[in-house]
Amino acid sequence: MATAVFVTRFWQILSLGSPVWLRVNAPGLALLAICKLIGIPFRMPTLTPHSLPQLAPPGAGIPAVERIIAGLLLSLRRRFATPASINPQFEREQRAIAALCAGRDEHALSTRVLIPRLLGLEDSSRFWSVWMTLDHLRIVNEAIANAVSELTLNRAPENAASTAAVKPTENVGSEVVAGYQSSCAKLATIFLSGVDLRSKLRYPHPWFGPLDALGWCVMSAMHMRIHRAQIGRILRDVPKGST
Repeated sequence: MATAVFVTRFWQILSLGSPVWLRVNAPGLALLAICKLIGIPFRMPTLTPHSLPQLAPPGAGIPAVERIIAGLLLSLRRRFATPASINPQFEREQRAIAALCAGRDEHALSTRVLIPRLLGLEDSSRFWSVWMTLDHLRIVNEAIANAVSELTLNRAPENAASTAAVKPTENVGSEVVAGYQSSCAKLATIFLSGVDLRSKLRYPHPWFGPLDALGWCVMSAMHMRIHRAQIGRILRDVPKGST
């Protein structure tokens, strides 16, 4: 019995390292074959809520060095940015996301996949589906649009910005697409409105400190890029059988 428990635990450890092998994988099949040969009872474990990957809590942030470099890049881009230059960058990421999702079935888009942490991505965001990622983008885009609108009117947004407060709904489905597209349209309207985005009033980002309206707009395009890469990785690693 102790040997069987050890083998089962060993399979679980191997599986946690790969987002593709959440149920059945090559190491698991190899162990199953060995156990049958030597007569040890073995059952493939199933991923349950109690065995979900242990990730850092929402809002834990990213490594300090990464945050500093991203902040410097944001400052540099803001210095030379104009609303007219931000819009093409944002639209490029939006088109890239649409291209990644095109032709994918519901299973591929709704399956949560554990991916390696990408640059700019919190650890707590590594186990999402594509739908969850779009829901996160919807929430953030709307929050940025609202914050920028307030800043251009010389008003401070009511609530403090928080990365923990913009996590997606776990059971979100294809209905999120309309809301995501609407949130992108809201930002595009701001980019093309001609309003002065170099606001005197600033609104603190939890990682990058106080940003004016233009800074938040620049950050929105950078944010889309991060999660476009995440969607690409999710779809790359989604279990076989999804298209």
